[in-house]
Amino acid sequence: MYEPREDSILLEKQVSKLALGRVLDLGTGSGIQALTLIKSPYVREVVAADISKGAIEKLNEQIKKQRLRKIKVLHSDLFEQVRGQFNTIIFNPPYLPQDKNIQDEAIYGGKKGWEISGRFFRQASRYLFPEGKIIFLFSSLTNKDKINEIIAHNLFEHQELDKQKLPFEELYVYEIKKTLLLRELEGKGLENVRYFSRGKRGLIYKAAFDQNKMIKSHLAQKKIIAVAVKVKNEQSAAEGTVENEVKWLKLLNKYHLGPFFLFSGKNYFVCQFIEGEFIMKWIEKNTKDKIILLLKNILQQCYVLDTFKVTKEEMHHPQKHIIIDSNNTPVFLDFERCTETPKPKNVTQFLEFLCRIKEILKKKAILIAPQEIRNIAKAYKLNYDKRLLNEIFDKK
Repeated sequence: MYEPREDSILLEKQVSKLALGRVLDLGTGSGIQALTLIKSPYVREVVAADISKGAIEKLNEQIKKQRLRKIKVLHSDLFEQVRGQFNTIIFNPPYLPQDKNIQDEAIYGGKKGWEISGRFFRQASRYLFPEGKIIFLFSSLTNKDKINEIIAHNLFEHQELDKQKLPFEELYVYEIKKTLLLRELEGKGLENVRYFSRGKRGLIYKAAFDQNKMIKSHLAQKKIIAVAVKVKNEQSAAEGTVENEVKWLKLLNKYHLGPFFLFSGKNYFVCQFIEGEFIMKWIEKNTKDKIILLLKNILQQCYVLDTFKVTKEEMHHPQKHIIIDSNNTPVFLDFERCTETPKPKNVTQFLEFLCRIKEILKKKAILIAPQEIRNIAKAYKLNYDKRLLNEIFDKK
């Protein structure tokens, strides 16, 4: 069991001022925070949880002996046995980087010290009311920048409440709340919203969504799907990218192009999450016949874009912009740069890309003659004749 030290006392100062309503004291240890809070008139109930059976037994003995009320004790690995939501969650995690020769779950937070904190923030939102708060303590030994990144990646925001310098470390206490975006997404039914990747103009989060919530139906059965949340990258100077991508997805979805659009809000939209592999990795694993079918499908989609007089851009370097799903169907991603133009160039850009990867295709017995391909592209630009595209692979 972790006995109260400088960190527990520093945390207690803030907890006694800020905690209210239904409170979860996660990793309760000696119970110092929980036992303090049951005396507060602003606290309705305290749930104290810890992974250590010894800590739980000792705290239960104290509660029984002193006949304390307003407190419930759980043996739980993080939120494993926790039920319901809370107005306040308190967490003083084990934060030291793992020592190879010592096993102590009360002080070691994983190989680098922040892994348990990472698990905590990935799970915390579902147990926190929309307006709730997390009071969180950690050490400079855990890597402050990494903790800030974990908080942001899980769509929380933080405010530093206090800090204390010790001989070999500095302690920090944060107040952490859900961002407005997280509250809005959860209000629309998204769950388990987690950071996935970053692009030049947007951030991608992955989440779970009950698609039946969009359908007026008496059916209670859920249909959970994986969705992507694309959020404007505030570090990008590009304007109107989200709105532009929403506009084109709505139109192109009618012709089975792009991931299926679900809904949007200010500076974000939600669409189907495409599970699969990017085009180059997929090509490496597949046979000549399958690759030719795929490339024909991509050219067909490029041709449809050309007929709409729109240039998607990025088709001459589509490595991160085309993903192949489990049915071997290519799905175009990232439509924020789409522009209307009298001379669209989706097909010609992709033909140029084929010329650039000719050596990779050659290993699959697909022969690309760059000059022939460029001649076809030149002829295609004159009147956008789809029949010219058939010449590319029919002779291979």
